[in-house]
Amino acid sequence: MVARQLHALMSERLAFYPGIVLLGPRQVGKTTLAKAIAAQHPGALFLDLERPADRAQLAEPELFLAQHRDRLVVMDEVQMLPDLFTHLRPEIDADRRPGRFLLLGSASGALLRQRSESLAGRVGYLELTPLLASEVAATDDLGALQQLWHRGGFPLAHLAPSDRLAYAWRQDFIQTFLQRDLPQMGVNVAADALHRFWRMLAHLQGQFFNASQLGQSLGGASHTTTARYLDLLVDTMLVRRLEPHLPNVGKRLVKSPKTYIRDSGLLHALLNIASLSDLQGHPIVGASWEGFVLEQAAAHLPEGAQLGFYRTAAGAEMDAVVQAGKRSLGIEVKFSSAPTVTKGFWHARDDLRPTRTVVVAPVERRYPLKEGVDVVPVSALPQLLAELG
Repeated sequence: MVARQLHALMSERLAFYPGIVLLGPRQVGKTTLAKAIAAQHPGALFLDLERPADRAQLAEPELFLAQHRDRLVVMDEVQMLPDLFTHLRPEIDADRRPGRFLLLGSASGALLRQRSESLAGRVGYLELTPLLASEVAATDDLGALQQLWHRGGFPLAHLAPSDRLAYAWRQDFIQTFLQRDLPQMGVNVAADALHRFWRMLAHLQGQFFNASQLGQSLGGASHTTTARYLDLLVDTMLVRRLEPHLPNVGKRLVKSPKTYIRDSGLLHALLNIASLSDLQGHPIVGASWEGFVLEQAAAHLPEGAQLGFYRTAAGAEMDAVVQAGKRSLGIEVKFSSAPTVTKGFWHARDDLRPTRTVVVAPVERRYPLKEGVDVVPVSALPQLLAELG
């Protein structure tokens, strides 16, 4: 088992909130982490709501919840019973003692709230991402970092005994998600159509989202259909829709979002890239590395910080900008051990004047690129982002 950084934060939040909602895609390790948390609470009760026997215990939810007020109740796959939220709200209001509920969901808050009662102010929301570089790789271990990037961060893929089995697991995950998991969530979308759309997004990793163009590639689907497909993959936390950073700089800014397959291993499986050597010779390699770095940054954002990209109509561009109050971090991503940057980067830096600016590359240690700009390894991101808080 890989120790997850979210463990300490979950324990802290459970000591404050009556409940925590832990969100994350399927197979990302939510159940394992929840069981580790439950082991710290004697008498904790664990229910898997995919099991009919466990769902039957909630046939009379008011009675069941009131009966177990003295225990931590962990409920896995809560999206299977969206009406449960309706009963949780009055129960929490009746006894607001911290640490009563730990709810695990395989869909984002937006999808859960489509059919559920809002628990705003009563529970805290946390997201468990696939494994992070800071969880599995020493700061100077480029080999471990490459494996994480190649296989992705889903624990069973990352820890598989061979690349071949890791690739097979990811292919199976994609098929299971499309053919079983989405229908269980009540999503009525043809699996083949969504698979084609998902693969198109993979080919367009890090590019601007054009709903009409993608619809034409899908055989004439409307732009509203492709936008709905994107919403679905964003809500299930498998695709990131990166919005533009829109400062008041008096210039024409690009306002279309970019899209990224969030887990690099799934990106490679969607593109049939089975080995690290295949990846390093593939045209997607730079965009794949960019998406991988962005996910590492997103997972370590300070509370309340915003992540976006910057681009002007004239071509000034920065891959990512983190804004935390009055402080900001500009991030350029390069897949090179000796990275160089374009004029557009320097123009973007002059426009934005971030507190700090870095170029993230597959290097072992930090070094200055030019005054005010450092080249840094992925391992430097957690500390850089913490300094913004």
